[in-house]
Amino acid sequence: MSVFTLAGLQLELEPHQNNFDIIRAEVVGLKKRFPNLQMIMLSELCNCGPAPRFAEPMPGPLEQAYAELAMQTEVYLVTGSLFERDQDRIFNTLSVLSPKGDVIARYRKIFPFLPYEEGVSCGDEFVTFDVPGVGRFGLSVCYDMWFPETIRALAWKGAEVVLHPTLTNTIDRDVELAIARANAATNQCYMIDINGAGKLGNGRSIVAGPGGEVVYQAGETQEAIVVDVDFDYVRRVRESGWHSLGQPLKSFRDNPVVYPQYQQGAGSAALNALGPLQKPAKPDWSE
Repeated sequence: MSVFTLAGLQLELEPHQNNFDIIRAEVVGLKKRFPNLQMIMLSELCNCGPAPRFAEPMPGPLEQAYAELAMQTEVYLVTGSLFERDQDRIFNTLSVLSPKGDVIARYRKIFPFLPYEEGVSCGDEFVTFDVPGVGRFGLSVCYDMWFPETIRALAWKGAEVVLHPTLTNTIDRDVELAIARANAATNQCYMIDINGAGKLGNGRSIVAGPGGEVVYQAGETQEAIVVDVDFDYVRRVRESGWHSLGQPLKSFRDNPVVYPQYQQGAGSAALNALGPLQKPAKPDWSE
């Protein structure tokens, strides 16, 4: 199978409350409208918004509710992300449920949006999963993609499509669109970047193809984004270049350069001079 049909739900939801019943109705309605859908993806923290007090262990009741929804609709269901409690730590965790309701992948966001995403621990594992007979997917959440090493690690592990839920309601959304396209081009993969809308986000979800081209860009209100992902196309681009142009993954593989910043014990005087990672302070105008 070359073509895989998936949908991203850019929903207008309420922060700081359980939105599961609304999400369930949207997922069920979308599958009824498009019975050929094989995967449905939600935006980051869409279930309860940026509220760590809703954190649950995994496996737990909320993840199980999503598993039952995946079984009901017979799709791969990507939760966007949920807050996970693991003893005294909280993670921003994305779960992928199979059409049989099995948890086939969990990914803990590696780069919480510090210093603003307070009290959330960093994950430390790059996660991919396979859809049998189709291809390999990689998982990334929001701020992760600002660090190109994260998407490159997924491509290095064979990801052909990167599922990237986000929760952005700030003026840098336009910059994120450029970053999504750049990550798609430099890693010759699809980037499926799904944002929330309404009170949770400013929308403008984007699907970028393996040449960095815009497959679709949403507006700022609620939308269901249904696209066909062509895995043969990804493999052709990786083999021959986008429109017979660059082959960056092969060049990355074959280039003998040693990157100094990744060597054990490496330090940067320039980065160390930037000071602590903290919220900007209010200027003191008294002097």
